[in-house]
Amino acid sequence: MRIESVVINASPPITLFRSGQAHILPQLFSRIIVPQAVWQEVVLDEWEDAAALELRQQTWPLIEETEISPRVAAWSLGAGETAVLSYALAHAPLRAVIDDMDARRCAQTLGIPIFGTGGLLVLAKRRGLLSSVSEAIAKLRHAGLWLSDDIAQVLRAQAGE
Repeated sequence: MRIESVVINASPPITLFRSGQAHILPQLFSRIIVPQAVWQEVVLDEWEDAAALELRQQTWPLIEETEISPRVAAWSLGAGETAVLSYALAHAPLRAVIDDMDARRCAQTLGIPIFGTGGLLVLAKRRGLLSSVSEAIAKLRHAGLWLSDDIAQVLRAQAGE
């Protein structure tokens, strides 16, 4: 089943913009939902970050209000993570794109399907949008995304490298 829609947290688009790879997002998905709390955090809180400025100029984010789920709120995550997971929970089987470890644990516990930024790279390679996950991982790391060597190895294996 082809995944067409996702709800996305702040770190995936920021690190993809910083690494020059954000073009894959609208090529991977026809609908990229950004909860208002994430949009506020990244774009409206006046970051002096080039990635935030680039995101502000894109036409693909669908900004959505989110009713916070008490099941997600009980995890005491950040506002963005809480909004992303609440939105995904209310719109199953929508996938959440999230990197934060505590948020990923929450998603797993609540049965919310997720991708991390690294998983997006694997999907992009499978769809012919990237020639090398190894190079894409190096760019993400250079842009500030922490990925353990073990996770990077798993991603390379999933991509057939």
